[in-house]
Amino acid sequence: MAETQIPQVDVRTVSENAVILDVREPNEFAAGHTPGAVSIPLGELRDRLAEVPSVDGPLHVICKVGGRSQVAAEFLAEHGIEVVNITGGTGAWYEAGKTLVSETGEAPAVVPPTTPPPPRP
Repeated sequence: MAETQIPQVDVRTVSENAVILDVREPNEFAAGHTPGAVSIPLGELRDRLAEVPSVDGPLHVICKVGGRSQVAAEFLAEHGIEVVNITGGTGAWYEAGKTLVSETGEAPAVVPPTTPPPPRP
């Protein structure tokens, strides 16, 4: 299978109102995520494809540093969804001073996953 070329976008160019698909593990998402992000972990993406938000224009995909979101973006593009990968992921988002929200009741944070890396979708 040929590799799909996915556009890369810098976190500083992403609107805080953009629809973002976060493919990190649940603990990572709960600790800190972009406002309004939709959480579908990479390992569940194939089974939850129908839940991927449909948007006008490209869907922004994010993970912690950009690797998992690149894999997810390639998978989604192969299924006809227009996507862009957010370069540097949530770590870069946080470092750029952009808003993160937490589901834990604690200050938002970028944390490692508590589960092993997921298989490719």
